[in-house]
Amino acid sequence: MSRTRAATASDSVGLRRSTGLLFLTGALTFAAAATVLSATFDWPGILRMDANVVLPAFSAGGDTLVWTWFVTAWTYAILLVPILLLPRVLGRTTDPALRVASIIGAASVVFSLIGFLRWVFVVPALARVYETGDDATKVATEAAWLAQHQFGGALLGEHLGQLGAIAWSTTLSIIILRSAVLPRLLGWAGVAASSIYLLNQSDILATALPDFPVIDIAGLVGSTSWGLWIAALGATLALRAIPPTAPASLDRDATLTESAS
Repeated sequence: MSRTRAATASDSVGLRRSTGLLFLTGALTFAAAATVLSATFDWPGILRMDANVVLPAFSAGGDTLVWTWFVTAWTYAILLVPILLLPRVLGRTTDPALRVASIIGAASVVFSLIGFLRWVFVVPALARVYETGDDATKVATEAAWLAQHQFGGALLGEHLGQLGAIAWSTTLSIIILRSAVLPRLLGWAGVAASSIYLLNQSDILATALPDFPVIDIAGLVGSTSWGLWIAALGATLALRAIPPTAPASLDRDATLTESAS
């Protein structure tokens, strides 16, 4: 019986550390890829430029730029796994708020992944057509660019992707503050980072409503602080034990196992 409990505890520690390392790895590798993308393609500023600027710049970047977008996309996708594992790690698999938030958070990663991967599978073809086409072809390509950019980028990748991520991090932060399952400072930091990140929606809404007031600094500060919070969450999970009172589901499983024995 004691060996069963020890094995359960050991598995719990291993899962917690693995989940923490996945959060940390996702945050750090995405930050590195995004930094390269920013330096070589003026991302994210170029997202608000017209097709006659973006498509020639994309063609000039060649295959290296396509692979940079590919790496950026899949490093962000790493977050999908630890988001789904977190309820079990925290011993809150029956918490409806965290379960729903985890589904929303996972969906947000998928939306963002679609937004990133269109630069791998959609934009290169548009850039080639634009580069070699006549004036009429270029006008048509600009229209196609705008349609896919607003749908795959502004709507899916930025609006739904960011809102879902913010909803997940805000819910998790409130749970941390109310339950102390992780340090409360992490909870307050999550609320602050999520709130700032939410202000970036003004820039996204302005793509559909040109007169909508934009808070220019919100995107940089919000995304950076949110990414740092993800890294802090990962480091905390990897290095700090969860309070014994937190993993109630694991305790119940252990008790049932002992009773059956």
